[in-house]
Amino acid sequence: MAQHNHPDHTHAKDGFEPLKQEFYEGKHLSEPIKEIKDKWKLLPAFLQVKGLVKQHIDSFNYFINVDLRKIIKANEKVTSDVDPNFYLKYTGIRVGMPERTDADVANRSYTPHECRLRDLSYSANIFVDVEYTRGKQIVKRRNVNIGRMPIMLRSSHCVLAGKNEAELAKMKECPLDPGGYFIVKGTEKVILVQEQLSKNRIIVDTDKKGNIIANVQSSTHERKSKTAIFVKHNKIYLKHNSIAEDIPVTIFMKALGIQSDREIAQLICGNDHDLHDSFSINMEEGAKCKVFTQMQALEFIGAKVKVNRKLTAVRKTIAEEALEVLATVILAHIPVENLNFREKSVYAAVMIRRVLVAMNDEVQVDDRDYVGNKRLELAGQLLSLLFEDLFKKFNSDLKINADKVLKKPNRTQEFDIFNQLVLHGDHITSGFIRAISTGNWVLKRFKMDRAGITQVLSRLSYISALGMMTRISSQFEKTRKVSGPRALQPSQWGMLCPSDTPEGEACGLVKNLALMTHITTDDEEEPIRRIAFTLGVEDVNFLTGAEVYQPNTFLVLLNGVILGVTRRTQRFVADFRRLRRAGRVSEFISVFVNTHQRTVNLSSDGGRICRPLIIVEGGRPRVKQEHINSLIAGDLVFDDFLRKGLVEYLDVNEESDANIATYERDIIPQSTHLEIEPFTILGAVAGLIPYPHHNQSPRNTYQCAMGKQAIGAIGYNQLNRIETLIYLMVYPQQPMVKSKTIELIGYDKLPAGQNATVAVMSYSGYDIEDALVLNKSGLDRGFGRCQVMRKYATMIKRYPNGTHDRLADPPGRDTDFWDQAYDTIEQDGISGVGEAVEAGDIFVNRQTPVGGNDMGVAGATQQPTTYKAAPMRYKSPQTGYIDKVLFTTTESDQTLIKVNIRQTRRPELGDKFSSRHGQKGVCGIIVQQEDMPFSDLGVCPDIIMNPHGFPSRMTVGKMIELLAGKAGVLAGKLQYGTAFGGSKVEDMSKILMEHGFNYSGKDYVTSGITGEPLSAYIFFGPIYYQKLKHMVMDKMHARARGPRATLTRQPTEGRSRDGGLRLGEMERDCLIGYGASMLLLERLMISSDSFEINVCDDCGLIGYAGWCQYCKSSKNMKTMNIPYAAKLLFQELMAMNVSPRMILGDAI
Repeated sequence: MAQHNHPDHTHAKDGFEPLKQEFYEGKHLSEPIKEIKDKWKLLPAFLQVKGLVKQHIDSFNYFINVDLRKIIKANEKVTSDVDPNFYLKYTGIRVGMPERTDADVANRSYTPHECRLRDLSYSANIFVDVEYTRGKQIVKRRNVNIGRMPIMLRSSHCVLAGKNEAELAKMKECPLDPGGYFIVKGTEKVILVQEQLSKNRIIVDTDKKGNIIANVQSSTHERKSKTAIFVKHNKIYLKHNSIAEDIPVTIFMKALGIQSDREIAQLICGNDHDLHDSFSINMEEGAKCKVFTQMQALEFIGAKVKVNRKLTAVRKTIAEEALEVLATVILAHIPVENLNFREKSVYAAVMIRRVLVAMNDEVQVDDRDYVGNKRLELAGQLLSLLFEDLFKKFNSDLKINADKVLKKPNRTQEFDIFNQLVLHGDHITSGFIRAISTGNWVLKRFKMDRAGITQVLSRLSYISALGMMTRISSQFEKTRKVSGPRALQPSQWGMLCPSDTPEGEACGLVKNLALMTHITTDDEEEPIRRIAFTLGVEDVNFLTGAEVYQPNTFLVLLNGVILGVTRRTQRFVADFRRLRRAGRVSEFISVFVNTHQRTVNLSSDGGRICRPLIIVEGGRPRVKQEHINSLIAGDLVFDDFLRKGLVEYLDVNEESDANIATYERDIIPQSTHLEIEPFTILGAVAGLIPYPHHNQSPRNTYQCAMGKQAIGAIGYNQLNRIETLIYLMVYPQQPMVKSKTIELIGYDKLPAGQNATVAVMSYSGYDIEDALVLNKSGLDRGFGRCQVMRKYATMIKRYPNGTHDRLADPPGRDTDFWDQAYDTIEQDGISGVGEAVEAGDIFVNRQTPVGGNDMGVAGATQQPTTYKAAPMRYKSPQTGYIDKVLFTTTESDQTLIKVNIRQTRRPELGDKFSSRHGQKGVCGIIVQQEDMPFSDLGVCPDIIMNPHGFPSRMTVGKMIELLAGKAGVLAGKLQYGTAFGGSKVEDMSKILMEHGFNYSGKDYVTSGITGEPLSAYIFFGPIYYQKLKHMVMDKMHARARGPRATLTRQPTEGRSRDGGLRLGEMERDCLIGYGASMLLLERLMISSDSFEINVCDDCGLIGYAGWCQYCKSSKNMKTMNIPYAAKLLFQELMAMNVSPRMILGDAI
C-alpha cells in the first residue's frame, strides 16, 4: 500500500459532504481499522454448528462412538481362576437405536414424547460381540444384548437426530427444544456439567498449615489415583494411598532407578546452587534409612505397601510388589514400558523441583480457582465412568458364576457362559436408570461418591430449560463460607457468564456457560506427540538433569506428561499454531507457554473450556468484509472460517498468552486476536436483559434468577405435554426492545412476558415499596392472564391373587342417594374432557379390592371380590377444567391414567411481576380505567410504577428500555438493547421528537380522578413485564381449627396439610420481653395442645384416673392442664429411668 505523507495538521471543518469524508481524511497507517459490518453474523453460524447444548451432545456421541470401545478394550477378557482354559473375550460393542421392550409390537421404535407420556425410559440396547470357550471348542456370537443405555435426546443415536421441523412436528417434538437431556421413567433429567480440578496435572498448593504440597490426580482407563509430594519439617516426602507411610523423596528416586545422589540432585536442581542448598537436607534421609541402592529402596518401599493379596495368586517378593506399585499405581498416568522408569523419574523430579521453588517463591504456587486449572465433566465422561464401573461389576459377577460352576468336579453338561450374559443384562440397565434418576454416582472403584449430579429439567419456561442445560455445578460444599471459589475470576471472561449465578449459599459455585463457549472432548495424543518431535523437541529419555534445566530450554508437556525439551520455544509454538490453523491438527488443541515454570504445555484432553476468536495478523483482522458477505449469502459456514485459519478456538490457558482486542478500533501492532462480539461474555439467560451495561451488576443477577420463573411459552408442543405443573401465558408477546441474544436463542419465538405501558409516578399510596397499580381494563383484555395445568396420575394395579383395581360407575345414579361429588363422572368411572370440577369433586372413581395382597388358598372356593372406594378428589379452591385424559400402559403392563386439569387465572392482588432489570413488585391495587391517568392522546397506562424504585437501584437500563420501546412503537420497528451496543439514546430521542413527543420520554398527563392535568411531566412508555410463577392463590393460607399430629397432638405443619402458623422461639422471646404471659399461655398451650392430667401432690409424679401408682393412694391427687408435648416428654424420660417430679403451688 502506498503511503501518503500528509502533513500532520487538521483541516478546519469545510462544508463538503460527509460521505466523501472517508476518502479525504488520512488514509495513512495510523488510520483506525474500519469496523467489519455484521461481524456478529458469525454467532448464528457458530450456534448452528455448535448450538447451546452442543457440548452435552458432542460429549455423549463421543462416549457412545469412541469411549465405549476403549472401555471394552481395557476390560476385554474374563478368565477363571479354576479352569485356565476358560475365557470370554469381547470383540466389539455398539449401541442400537431406541426401541420398545414390548415384544408384541410391530413398530418397535418409539419417540421421546411417547416415553414422557407413558413413564418409560428412552433407552437403546447395548450389543456386544463375544468369543468364549464352551468345553473344548471356541464359540463366537454377535449382537449379544447386555443391557440398555439411556439415550440423550438429539444425539447421534436419537430418533430426532437430523430431522427437519415437519418431521419433528409429526413426532410431537418442539424444534426449539435444545435436547441434551435424558428421559428416565417419564421424567426429563439433565446431567449437569461438573467442575473438577484438572487430572494428570501438577498443582502446587498450600495445605492448612501453610506447607507447600504438589498434587497430581492421575486418571487413565486402567487406574485412578492421587499422588502428593509435600514438605514436612523442611524435608520433602511422597504420599500415596497405596503406601502406608510417607516416603522420603530421595528413596523414591532411588527406587525409580536413579542411584547416585549426584544424579538425583542434578535431575531435580540442575545447576541452580540455591536449589541445591535447599534440597541437600533431603540427601541425608536415604543414608539414615540405610538405603543406597535401587534394591534397598524397593525393599524399603515394599515393606510399607498396602497389599490386597488374592488368596490364589502367586506370592511376590517385597521388591516385586514395590516395583509393581511404582510402575502402575504411583503417577499412574506416566507410562512405564519394560520397567523403564526414566520418564517417571523426570516427572517426579519436576514435581519435587516445583515444591522446592515454591518454598522460596510465592508466585510459583498455583491458583486452584484459575479456570485453566479446572476441567468440566460432561454427561459423556460421567456416563463413561458409570458404565466402566457397571461393566467391571458385570464381568466380576460373570467370573464368580463361572468359578462357581467350573469348581464342581462332576459337571455333566458343558458350561455355556452365554446364558449368564443374558441373565446379568439387567444389572447394567438398572445401574444406569438408578444413577440418572437419583443423581447419585456411587462408584466404589473410582472412590467417587457424588450426589446431585442429575436434576429434573425445569420446564417452567423455555429459558429455565435452556439455562439448565448450560449450568455448571461445582462439587464444593455449599455450607463453607469461603470467598475464593465463589469470586468472579478474571480468567472467566468470555467463558462463564458474570451475571448468571444464584443468590444465597450456592452463589458463585453454580455458574453458567457464556454464549460462545465450547467444551472440548478428548483428542488422540499419538499424532501430536509425533508432530512435537518433528518440530524439534528433544526426547526426555536421552537427557541428563543439567540439560533439562538449561537457562534457555523449556520443558514440553503434553496433557501433563513430559515429552522433552525445546530450545527454540517461540518458534516451536508458532509452528504448532500454524499447523493448527491450517487444520493439520484438531482445532481444539491448545499450546501455551508458562514463563514462570518454563514449560510449553500442549493440551488435547477433554473438559477444557474454549471459545472462538478472530485471528489478527500484522495489526489487521484476518476476517474481511467479503468473508462476512459470503457467510450471509450462505457460501461459507463456520467450519470454513476455522479451516481457512480466519478464526480459532483458544482455551483459558492460551487466552492468557494472547493479546485480544475488544473492537477493531482497539487493535494495536501487538494484538493477536479480536473478539467476535463483546456481548458474548454473557450467557443465554443474561442475554435477555436490554442494556445490561447500564444496570448495577446485582440487578442483572436478580433478573437471571427471575427470568427463569417467568410464565410464558414452554415449547410448540406445550399443549400435548402432561407434566406435573405447567404454567402458560395466554397472550405472550415478544419484547419491543430485544437483544441479539434473544434472536439467537429463539426467545422471540417462545417469549415469557408482555409489553406493558408504564407510567412512572406515585398514584395513591398503593404503590409503596415496589407495589404496582394495575389497570383493570388491561386485565380484562388479557394482560398477565395465565393457565395452570396440573397432572393427576393413578394406576390400575393388579394384585398377586388375581384381583385388580377397577373404574366403576358411581352407585345411585338418577336416585335420591346420589352424591354431588360424583356429578362430573361419566359411565366409565372418569370425568369427561371439558367438565368443570370444584373443590372436593371426584374425577376418577377408582375402587380397590379388599385384601388384594392375600394369597388365596389353593383349591378354596373363589369368594366374590368386594371393593372399597379409592377415588381421586380435586382439592384446589379454584374451579378447574378437565383438559386431557390419558389411558396407557407402562412397561410392567399396568394401566396408567393421567388427568390434566386446567385453571385459568387473571392477575389479582399480591401476584408477582417483574421487568427485565431485577425490579420485582407485587400488584398492590387494581384500578378501574376511569380512575387511571391518561396522556393527551388518550393512552392509559397498564401499570403505574413508583419512581422510588430507580434512585438506589440504579437500573438505568430500564429507563433506556422505556425510551427505546416508545421510539420503536412510534417508528414501527423493534429496537435493540444488546449489551455494549444497542440503539443509542440520542437516536431514540430523535425519533421521539420527530413524532411530536418530548425527547426525554416524558408526557403531559391528566389525572383520571380529578380530570386536572398533573403538575409534572410523567415518564411514560412501554416496558416488557414478566409475570412470575409466585401467585397469591398458591400461597394463601390461614387456619382456625384443623388437623393435629397424632404423636404430639399439636397442629400439623404446612399449607398442604392445612397446618397452623408456628409461633417460634424468637416470637416467644418477644412475648416474654413484652411480659404478655397470658398470651404466651394461650398460644403455646390453650390454642395448641392443652391436656388435662392428674398429678400427685406428695411425690410430684403423673397419676391415672385419680390414683397415684407410686404412693399407692388417691389422697392428694390434683388435676391440672399442661401441653400434651410436655406430658409426652415426662413419660419418655420415665421410660429412660429419669423421674421428673412436678412441684405444685397455688394457682394465682
